[in-house]
Amino acid sequence: MKDLSEEAEQTEENQNNILEIIQVKNLKKRYKHITALDGISFSVKRGEVFGFLGPNGAGKTTMINILCTLALADSGLAYVNGYHVINQSNLVRESIGLVFQETTLDNHLTAEENLYLHAMLYGVSRKDFIERKREILKLCELWGKRKMKVESFSGGMKRRLELTRALIHQPQILFLDEPTIGLDPQTRKKIWDYIFTVRKKENTTIFLTTQYLNEAESCDRIAIIDHGKIVAIDTPENLKKMIGGDIIIFKTENNKQAEKEFRKKFPQYSIKWIGKELKVEIDDNGDKFLPILVKAITPHITSMQLRRPTLEDVFLEITGRKIREESNGKIEEENKDFDITSLFSLFNFSETEEKNDLLDDKQKNDE
Repeated sequence: MKDLSEEAEQTEENQNNILEIIQVKNLKKRYKHITALDGISFSVKRGEVFGFLGPNGAGKTTMINILCTLALADSGLAYVNGYHVINQSNLVRESIGLVFQETTLDNHLTAEENLYLHAMLYGVSRKDFIERKREILKLCELWGKRKMKVESFSGGMKRRLELTRALIHQPQILFLDEPTIGLDPQTRKKIWDYIFTVRKKENTTIFLTTQYLNEAESCDRIAIIDHGKIVAIDTPENLKKMIGGDIIIFKTENNKQAEKEFRKKFPQYSIKWIGKELKVEIDDNGDKFLPILVKAITPHITSMQLRRPTLEDVFLEITGRKIREESNGKIEEENKDFDITSLFSLFNFSETEEKNDLLDDKQKNDE
């Protein structure tokens, strides 16, 4: 990792030359008696899609909140686009877009008005807003819905609008906290199509948290976090190579006897219990090993499955449990009390900033 303090002093015109756009070193954060982040260190390259994978309560939202200057770490260093998240927090905020886990749109405003409010707070000029609005609303297929109030939108449309809103000021980094949670598979796929289009068109760095394994498969790299620690970080393919070749999962009328016979006849392979089933990891050519296994095991086999390793297998191998299994205690990652002063501290207001009426749409020649 590069020297963090040196990068923080770079001038604005050199920001685009920073290869590691997010840098985190030994970050720690506790909530009462629970450790949310326990010495986290990693970096994210400019332009990549980086996934933070872990179960509920693993510390994913805490990590995003710290990087987006919404929470303070107890110790450690964090730099976003070369800026220190504490000492240069305003510059960090100018560099990022953020889609929260929960919807934060104003349902009483139209889609266009929601975008205009966000653009005004970020100091986007009216001229730039009109051009940018058309571009990103069409990208997310919401141009025809721009005059509609958000309260009439479906969950998928609201999520697409939040993505659009986060992009209105052309951020260097887009943070997505569980961006597709609660959406149906078809809508989730559409959201991902938009994310990759943005990444390709604008070279935006994507940092997302997720507990959906198929979403993590689409990332360039993944960090697996569990109990506040990063337990693995690599590309999806390299992580799956940790498991080996093929995986056989089977169930018999007497699994204990089957396990005993397998260990005796195939000592070169490991066998594990997965619930009420047995799991075997072997080299490639699992299809050739299947008939050998069937003949070698005395108890009657009631079910058998052969497949390649998945990220679920990786998570299970590393943590000892499935990603959907709940932990005993969940991390208190956010304060539910709304603080209006914290909201306004996110934005830099200038006294000379143009104060236009949000509802003055007739003056916008954007048709």
